[in-house]
Amino acid sequence: MYRHIANVLYSVNRMDEISIINFKSTVFDALGDPSRLKILDFLRGGEKCACDIVPTVGFAQPTVSRHLKVLIDCGILKRRKEGNRMLYSVTSRKIYDLIDMVDSRLIDSLSRNVIARIQQGYR
Repeated sequence: MYRHIANVLYSVNRMDEISIINFKSTVFDALGDPSRLKILDFLRGGEKCACDIVPTVGFAQPTVSRHLKVLIDCGILKRRKEGNRMLYSVTSRKIYDLIDMVDSRLIDSLSRNVIARIQQGYR
């Protein structure tokens, strides 16, 4: 019996590793859209109503709603209803640590690598 439980636990842990990789990919896909980064930047100040997000980020309401759904579906955002208003906020401020890791030094380093590769003719 214990051997069976150990095998099941091993299988679950192996699945978890694969699931974690897939989940990370989903999060990075969500963060890979400039519109979503703009929404997240606006939410740095705390919880906001969708009615405030739309004019601030400058997109049409359906577009904002679609982006908010993507961010909610991958766990980056949460929402709650207050009266007839829908309020959005980040589930963890750590998401900003991740976003802020892509700073000017990293961008400069990556850019230099791309430029060097172009100059070398993609060898």
